[in-house]
Amino acid sequence: MALTCIVALLFCTLAPPGDVAARDVPNDEGGKIVVTWTRSPDPSVVSYRVLRQAEGAAEWDTLGIAGRLASRYFDEEAPNGTRYRYKVVAEADTLHGESETSGYAQAAPQWFNTGRIPTMIGAAIIFLIFLYTFERARRGAKMFIRRIAGLDAVEEALGRATEMGRPTLYVPGLSSIDDVATIASLNILGEVAKKTAKFGTPLIVPNRDPIVYTVAREVVKESYAAVGRPDAFNPDSVFYVTDQQFAYAAAVDGIMLREKPATNFLIGMFWAESLILAETGAISGAVQIAGTDAVSQLPFFITACDYTLIGEELYAASAYISREPLRLGAIKGQDYNKLVILALMLGGTLLALAANIRITDVL
Repeated sequence: MALTCIVALLFCTLAPPGDVAARDVPNDEGGKIVVTWTRSPDPSVVSYRVLRQAEGAAEWDTLGIAGRLASRYFDEEAPNGTRYRYKVVAEADTLHGESETSGYAQAAPQWFNTGRIPTMIGAAIIFLIFLYTFERARRGAKMFIRRIAGLDAVEEALGRATEMGRPTLYVPGLSSIDDVATIASLNILGEVAKKTAKFGTPLIVPNRDPIVYTVAREVVKESYAAVGRPDAFNPDSVFYVTDQQFAYAAAVDGIMLREKPATNFLIGMFWAESLILAETGAISGAVQIAGTDAVSQLPFFITACDYTLIGEELYAASAYISREPLRLGAIKGQDYNKLVILALMLGGTLLALAANIRITDVL
C-alpha cells in the first residue's frame, strides 16, 4: 500500500476503485440500478464520484457523490429499458483516480418479489390450518375450549334477572365500530339477546356511537327473530345516548340506579369511565360481567365486577357461548396457528443460539 501511495503522489493521481459493476435492483418495480465497486487502497481518498453514460451517448453525467467508506451506489433515476454504463472516480482535493467502465445494465420491473416467499408460505400454512379446523367443525368434531368462568356465569346471571323480574343492561363499550373490541362485544350481544328473548327478560342497550347503535339494534332484532320471538323485540330497548364520554357514563349510571338491572354486561372498549360504571353497578347490587382488551382498565373491572373477560377471552366469548361449529373452528384455527408461530420462534431462537456457540465452548 505504501508503494501505491508513493506512485499516486508522483503522478498526481489516486489509486482508482476496482471491480465496478452495475446490475438491476432485484425484487422491485424497476427504475433502479445498483453500482458496486471495491474501495481504492489509497488512504487519502475523501469521496467517490459516480458517473453514468447512456448507451449511444457521448458524454458522461455525474450521478452522485458517495463517502470514502462507500462501496455501492443506487441509481434511482434509471428509466426501465434504458441501458447505462458507469464509472467511479476516487477523489481527494485536486487528485482523482478513475476506474474502468462497467458493463451495460438496465432497470426492469419484476413480477414477483422473491424476498416475500417465506411470507407467502406462512400465509398458506395459516390458511390450510383454518381450512382444516373449519372442516372438522363442519363435520361435528368436538372442539375443546378451556373453561371461562365469566362466560359460564352468563346463563345463570340472565336466569337470576328473569327470576327477579328485572332487566339486563348491556353496555357495548364506548368505542367506534372499527374497534375490534366493539365488534367482539356486538357478537356477544347477539348471544345474550338470544337468551334474554328465550327467558323473556327485558334488555337495555345504551350506545355512545351512532353507527354502533344502528348495528346493535339490528343484532338484537335478528337475535330475537332467530329464536322465534320477533314480536318480543322492543325497538326502544336499544337506543343512542350521547357521544360525550362522561355524559354517557352519567346516563348509564342513572339507568343502573333507576331501573335496577339484575345483571350488567360491560363488554367492549373502555377508558377512564370504567370504574365509574363498574362501581355504580356494584352499588346497585347487580351481577356484573365485564370484558375488555384495554389493559389499563382491567384492574378496575377485576376489582368491581363479579367476572372479567381478560384480553383474548373477549374474542372467544361469542364462540364459547353459542358453541356454533364455525366459530369454534375459527378459535381452534387461531390456537393451532399460534402454536406453529411459537414453535417457529423457539426453533429460530435455538438455531441462532447454536450458530454462536462453538463446540469447544460446549466441551
